[in-house]
Amino acid sequence: MASLKNLLEWLLEWVTILLMIALTCIVVISVVARLLGESFSWYDEVAAIGLAWVTYYGAALAALKRRHIGFDSVLLALPQRARMAVAIIGELIILAFFTLLAWAGMEVLEVLEGDTLVSLDWVPIQLTQSVIPIGAALFIICQIVSMPDYLRSVRDGVSLEHPELHEEAS
Repeated sequence: MASLKNLLEWLLEWVTILLMIALTCIVVISVVARLLGESFSWYDEVAAIGLAWVTYYGAALAALKRRHIGFDSVLLALPQRARMAVAIIGELIILAFFTLLAWAGMEVLEVLEGDTLVSLDWVPIQLTQSVIPIGAALFIICQIVSMPDYLRSVRDGVSLEHPELHEEAS
């Protein structure tokens, strides 16, 4: 499981980095072009889509590293049995939400069949919006892959947000 987590982390880091570089290049090139009197008709649409892609892939990476906003201090204040129950319920809610998001994303792709971007009529909207079900599926995978470490830390009363607090208390 550790090798899968490492591979997934490496892959998501590189995809996110490449998407951020591409988005930065698009924005910089478009700004320079606008300063030179040329304006790209596709800039806004492509930049918005790029930002969505960075967001979905970055969110999956954050899920893998367990770096989303959380309330470890509230969870860890509970007795161990209650803490484990609350953690498991929370995980199930997250998985249910992203399963629903993946399903809804697939439904959206069916509705968008045959549509293209307004400014780039050769780019299918299904391609650009595929990030919704793909990102949701990646989030689910990352959540499941990182779950054993997370539940172990909850059981042991260790904060994933601030592991140094556990070390000082020991």
